[in-house]
Amino acid sequence: IKLGGLNKQSTTPVRGPVIKIVRGRGQYLYDEKDVRYLDCISNVHHVGHCHPDVTRAATAQMELLNTNSRFLHDNIISYANRLSATLPDKLSVFYFVNSGSEANDLALRLAQQYTQHEDVIVLDHAYHGHLKSLIDISPYKFRKLSGQKEWVHVAPLPDIYRGLYREDHPNPGEAYADTVRDVIEDVHSKGRKISAFFCESLPSVGGQIILPQGYLTKVSEYVRSAGGVLVVDEVQTGFGRVGSHFWAFQMQGEACCPDIVTMGKPMGNGHPLACVVTTEQVAGAFAGTGVEYFNTFGGNPVSCAIGLAVLNVLEQEDMRGNATRVGAHLKDLLNKLQTKHQIVGDVRGVGLFLGLELVVDRELRTPATESALYRLREERIFVSTDGPFESVIKFKPPMCFSIADADLVAQKIDHVLTGEEVKLLQ
Repeated sequence: IKLGGLNKQSTTPVRGPVIKIVRGRGQYLYDEKDVRYLDCISNVHHVGHCHPDVTRAATAQMELLNTNSRFLHDNIISYANRLSATLPDKLSVFYFVNSGSEANDLALRLAQQYTQHEDVIVLDHAYHGHLKSLIDISPYKFRKLSGQKEWVHVAPLPDIYRGLYREDHPNPGEAYADTVRDVIEDVHSKGRKISAFFCESLPSVGGQIILPQGYLTKVSEYVRSAGGVLVVDEVQTGFGRVGSHFWAFQMQGEACCPDIVTMGKPMGNGHPLACVVTTEQVAGAFAGTGVEYFNTFGGNPVSCAIGLAVLNVLEQEDMRGNATRVGAHLKDLLNKLQTKHQIVGDVRGVGLFLGLELVVDRELRTPATESALYRLREERIFVSTDGPFESVIKFKPPMCFSIADADLVAQKIDHVLTGEEVKLLQ
């Protein structure tokens, strides 16, 4: 917000008029003229904008008590127990914080303290948060700023559409994991040691990437052999978004168990609530410094009441099942658009985490960056773009997204793509 003269809210440059949203409900947003928009990108509002159960839980607890985390309260214990039931047994120590960025910053501290090493391996084009420590391990950001730190090492993004190893490779998971092994060997050759491999379970800013099967399990073997830990960032993908599993890392199989998991955005349905969960061994090393960890608002009674309400809604309304059904339907519709429109190069994703990559040339896979569907806003559909070339239309809607919503989105995309292809041919 920049004040002075006329009060204005600074925004990222966009094409077309800026839209002022004044209310929301479920998967819909409404502007100041009460025009309704379908929200395909608000993964923060996980169970839907202003879900009445979440709102009631927040209001009831606020009217009773909200205080900092210095005092005992049942909500934080109840919430930790509920989260624990969704995770592998060894992940049993919870640190509640206020944002995904704060969670990832703490995860970095935990890893470095436990291993007594500094160096971190991250994926190319990764983004883990806006704090300085996280800009340092986010190639998506640091390549545009002061550059790469000596203790940060970048492994190739496991993108089987654009990356080193593509969909025709017999075992892309192992091939990409071996690139991490190569990075570790290079780090060791310089006399340095690895503290952690940081990875989103499904790289989002990288372009809605689905990690090839076996990748994380193999990477964890390499990283642990080098004395490091596996940190999985579920800030974008957790809480059932993939449908088949509660956490996206579980898609890699039972053998895949991180040492640290971070979570954020969907936890509080828009309320600032986030968490780091780790093992007793990692937590013990952190506590062994003698410097206590305290977070004033992390895990406060209101935040945990909201978190519990979100978990209740996920179960009561079968939102994981909905993500599976609606996500599969939308992906099928997008695949049909790919057969109709040459501009659609790739369709990928799972559950309600989907990507549609646009290209100028299918053979060369030249990104159609200028064809990023900004016109969909004119059709009252909110989408956004990701990927190294901003050519991937991403879908991460509230989990209450419906079959009818998917049909509408596909219809509008079909209409807009037809116009885009006409322009490309001119």
